[in-house]
Amino acid sequence: MRPFTYERPADVRSAVAAAAGRPDAAYLGGGTNLVDLMRLGVATPRTLVDVTRISSRAIEETGGGLLIGAGVRNGDLAADPLVRRAQPLLARAVLEGASGQIRNMATVAGNLLQRTRCPYFQDVTKPCNKRLPGSGCPARTGDHRNLAILGHSEHCVATHPSDMAVALAALDALVHVEGPGGARTVPMPGLHRLPGDEPDRDTVLAPGELITAVEVPHLPFAARSRYRKVRDRASFAFAVVSVAAALDVAGGVVRDCRIALGGVAHAPWRAEAAEAALRGAAATPEEFARAADAELARSSPLPRNAFKAPLLRNVLVRTLTDLAEPAGFAESEPVETP
Repeated sequence: MRPFTYERPADVRSAVAAAAGRPDAAYLGGGTNLVDLMRLGVATPRTLVDVTRISSRAIEETGGGLLIGAGVRNGDLAADPLVRRAQPLLARAVLEGASGQIRNMATVAGNLLQRTRCPYFQDVTKPCNKRLPGSGCPARTGDHRNLAILGHSEHCVATHPSDMAVALAALDALVHVEGPGGARTVPMPGLHRLPGDEPDRDTVLAPGELITAVEVPHLPFAARSRYRKVRDRASFAFAVVSVAAALDVAGGVVRDCRIALGGVAHAPWRAEAAEAALRGAAATPEEFARAADAELARSSPLPRNAFKAPLLRNVLVRTLTDLAEPAGFAESEPVETP
């Protein structure tokens, strides 16, 4: 691990000032991902700005939804009665990520900003455009079984690992940010980038910008929602594919829906084509399958992850079918205590 300086600012403005103009500075929250990457030599910040004591841990109900502080621990988020009641999709997604111990350390902001678990990114002996731009992407012809089938480029096929981010993308969350230029909000989807020809840039955040809160708007049909994750083992594993969905059905017809996909792209993937196909359609497995096909028409699987496309189709159809049944939501998958 390379030597670094450590700063503990007194407030958000001081933290932003400490990181401003220093592209080699990093904010430290729970540290569950950053510290690992520093030990591997993947992340080499010269300055750590500790925001643990100044990041809000409040969860508040606003007129339009929930405001969640950036410093809220993932375990606390999933267990909060307000979140469980108002946004059960978010609570479920958080519980599907990591282990109880990690959830009790990891923060909301850190969860959103965690880096890919692509094996080439984490191995400093291998080339990787995300870690060292221009060095190449050996995953395209190598080990890409659990990498992207949507939105990737010739420069990068990595996936975003967060479960929480998938739910927030489905729920149209707004990320509150403070930076050298002042405060702003960034919509989700929109915080995370597709790789394009700059795979080293995971998000649209500028250097020195600090996430201060996440706002989750009220969704009238939030109770009719589900997060379903397929992974290689029962716990502490990243998604092979995942689906965050909410469905509004009346008279057997889909009035509205929210769908986001995980484990399949460089960013949480909002399934806009599937949503458009579903609105006004019959709430039947056949229509759900057509919607899934409309979304997957944009996919470009690689040779060793082509199985993800039919797997994702099946998971999406099953999830929507369950939600369309009058008794097929909420009580069938209760939110657990972390």
